[in-house]
Amino acid sequence: MSRLKRAGRVLPAASCTLLEELINADKLALPCIAVERGFQSSSSGSTAGAGWRSASLLGAGAALLAAALLSPSPAAAKKELAILPGSKPPASALPKTAAAESAAPPKQPQQQKDDKGRPIYTREEVAKHKTPKDRVWVTYKDGVYDITEFVEMHPGGASKILLAAGGSVEPFWALYQQHRKAEVLQILEPYRIGSLEGGAAAAAEAAAAGADPYASDPARHPALIPRSQRPFNGETPGSLLAANPITPNDIFYIRNHLPVPHVDEKSYKLKVEGEGTRTLDLSLEELKTRFRKHNVTATVQCSGNRRNEMSRIKQVKGLEWDQGAIGTAVWGGVRLRDVLLAAGLSEDDPLVRHIHFEGFDRDPASGEVYGASIPIRKALSYGGDVLLAYEMNGQPLSADHGAPLRVIVPGVTGARSVKWLRRIVASPAESGSHWQQRDYKSFSPCVDWDSVDWGAAPAIQEPPVTSAICEPAPGTTLSAADGEVTVRGYAWSGGGRGIVRVDVSADGGASWRPARLLPPPPGAPQEHGAYAGAWAWTLWEITLPLPQPQGPGGPLPATVDLAVKAVDSSYNSQPDSVAGIWNLRGVVNNAWHRVSLPLEP
Repeated sequence: MSRLKRAGRVLPAASCTLLEELINADKLALPCIAVERGFQSSSSGSTAGAGWRSASLLGAGAALLAAALLSPSPAAAKKELAILPGSKPPASALPKTAAAESAAPPKQPQQQKDDKGRPIYTREEVAKHKTPKDRVWVTYKDGVYDITEFVEMHPGGASKILLAAGGSVEPFWALYQQHRKAEVLQILEPYRIGSLEGGAAAAAEAAAAGADPYASDPARHPALIPRSQRPFNGETPGSLLAANPITPNDIFYIRNHLPVPHVDEKSYKLKVEGEGTRTLDLSLEELKTRFRKHNVTATVQCSGNRRNEMSRIKQVKGLEWDQGAIGTAVWGGVRLRDVLLAAGLSEDDPLVRHIHFEGFDRDPASGEVYGASIPIRKALSYGGDVLLAYEMNGQPLSADHGAPLRVIVPGVTGARSVKWLRRIVASPAESGSHWQQRDYKSFSPCVDWDSVDWGAAPAIQEPPVTSAICEPAPGTTLSAADGEVTVRGYAWSGGGRGIVRVDVSADGGASWRPARLLPPPPGAPQEHGAYAGAWAWTLWEITLPLPQPQGPGGPLPATVDLAVKAVDSSYNSQPDSVAGIWNLRGVVNNAWHRVSLPLEP
């Protein structure tokens, strides 16, 4: 096998051959790659041109493989080709002595081999390799690959490629299918270090016994950050959250209070009843054919989003959400207003003040079903856009997101957007559900679990204005030599109030700069700061200068203390401290979002 060598590093001939073919086919813009001199071919007769091409091939190989692993677009990968240095080769291609020292997994007695003599690894073994220190492994179909050398040079950023570490890369390629090309897979193959036990058809262990109410829960995308398993609750990583104004279905945060019910769409019936109505039993097909379809672009946020910041002040009860219990989608369905009017409800009926929703999800111990309610003025408002949704981003709802039918209450906290909807009730009183009466309420910081009076506070409906920093991620080390840092995130306010300004600070709030507000999502009002109907979040970004030493060798601050605050169309803003809004359930945290990042020269 012909190899390209420099300082003991090599690139497999297979990759060289493939890349030469791509060059000849004008598929790579190699002149943009910095040329490294001094490469020599191990075969005789090498020339300066061969050395140039070797260096270029090495850089191109790194960029193409990085593009294959989670890059958001071919354009992004192409852009990165211009700035990436010559890449490092895979550990599997190093000379035996170097490979033994830096990459080869520890030898195990009598390790199984595949038909080509490669080691066979279990999923558990692969899962141990999630960091550069332990080597970063991923799987694709029946192969196991060591991609450690590409983590830092990945065009989409290290944080994105590490989402797949220790597991399969396929769910991430499903998000960016434009990278699933034959030539990309061929470039990936030289990085293979073994095979996966059971091959591509290996499935997870059989579900637990039928008595387990969670045994038939659906599979979830591995990018979601689990906050509980039974029931499953998971949030979207910040690096993916700010990447798109519309959150992909597979990585949209999941909030389940009870086991996921499995509802047969063919036999499904929605019951509409209560004060001032005639009872309706509607199939999904009847809803689709009798009522006009309506699309709404809306953000849904869990009441406990950013709860972990409150726990740093004083421990609270609830899931330890970071900033990722939020997402935006284009929801498709029929207006709740239209269905209620079809049931005979009068818009001025003085006896009806609330609309209740009940789901199919049930507590296996008590039998209680999940329920919530909203005021009648929101339910019947033409501009309120409350939906009985059966689609999410153009696709039928998934099991985790409420299939076959759910409520979407734009501008209202997510707890009222009941999933797996089975019953709607018109009532003079608010829902008596536990989640309406004894949860999702906020109290004074002085109230504890011994003194709380649940009847003393109203149920949360429209949440306050909030914002969050999504990139850089916590733990990212900044370099003063870079001169600047780009910060990205989201801002949102309840009640349909648009965002008019986002301010960002790099010194903990001592000074501020306004961020650039990015274009609204499709279907949302196209002018920022709308007074009504702005149901979707606003994404923003800003590039800030980094602190510099005062003279050669001068001191630098140890950290860069980022902070963000937003202002909505009613000029509501955010408090600077979590301490002043702390509450025992850790809900509606809308204090300035702060991220402190270490700074090096």
